[in-house]
Amino acid sequence: MANASSDLEVPNWPLEITVPEEAACLRLDAYLTQTLHGFSRASIQRAIAAGQVEVEGEPAKPSLKVESGWAITVHGIETVRPGPEPEAIPLDILYEDDWLVVVNKPAGMIVHPAKGHWSGTLASAVAHRFGELSTTGGSQRPGIVHRLDRDTSGVIVVARHDRAHEALAAQFADRTTEKEYWAIARGVPDRDADVVDKPIGPHPRIREAKAVRPDIPDAKPALTTFEVLERFDRFSLLKVLPKTGRTHQIRVHLASVGLPILCDKLYGGSDRIAEAELKGAPAGSPGSTDDPILVRQALHARRLTIAHPRSGERVTFEAPLPEDMSAVLECLRDE
Repeated sequence: MANASSDLEVPNWPLEITVPEEAACLRLDAYLTQTLHGFSRASIQRAIAAGQVEVEGEPAKPSLKVESGWAITVHGIETVRPGPEPEAIPLDILYEDDWLVVVNKPAGMIVHPAKGHWSGTLASAVAHRFGELSTTGGSQRPGIVHRLDRDTSGVIVVARHDRAHEALAAQFADRTTEKEYWAIARGVPDRDADVVDKPIGPHPRIREAKAVRPDIPDAKPALTTFEVLERFDRFSLLKVLPKTGRTHQIRVHLASVGLPILCDKLYGGSDRIAEAELKGAPAGSPGSTDDPILVRQALHARRLTIAHPRSGERVTFEAPLPEDMSAVLECLRDE
């Protein structure tokens, strides 16, 4: 039997633990964090929630207050992976100083490591280029204050140290940042500007998707405004200003008003488009090609305005429209 003084760096599962007298009245998750060295409290909480921890033979909650002499069985805890390995990946740096780095993230790059995507991330690239970054977001997200979807390009800010991270994170939480995106959408709005004020929650059938969900109590309020920058026959270029920061918010909101983002497979049905289709021409028509001109969602984080965490001065960073979206617009203008 193990007690709170045991050094259980690499336990063999299942692990049997008897609660010592001095640990009585501690929360289960807190006690196991003290006892099982090398495992974070978050990973222990996940194990408890998954039924991997039993107290006196029964599943328990992380908040359970343990008692002296109780028998705890731990069937397994997922090992926390180390932070992202620095990788020499080219970066388009828009700005840098001792407090922050601003990057023009390319489409296709994941911001931080996640299941199935442990390399090639923005976090790995920035770690290689700048070395030590903030630790506030955890070992898997060094320096990462906010995120962009994998196939969304544009401005993203990275914190060089914890003071910068905390100041920046507070701005995103308080919604004092100003975020501007450009999107090419299928469909043409009948007004020059509009507001989408619809709560967002989990999609009822698709695990990786979100949806407008006024029908469930835990849906989160979400507000997006947009303006029409340019109209075409069947498409439009929009300036989008999200006022909240829900996952997939712009993609979900635009799709909900009949303006799905071009090549957004999850919310628009297709992840590629050719010049011929953009021009409304049949496949193989003279003067156009059937080769894909765009193979990712046409969404770009164009501008970001923040208060600099050192001076408090409002600063704006801008990323030029990437080549693939520019090519689409050129094609549409030639219709």
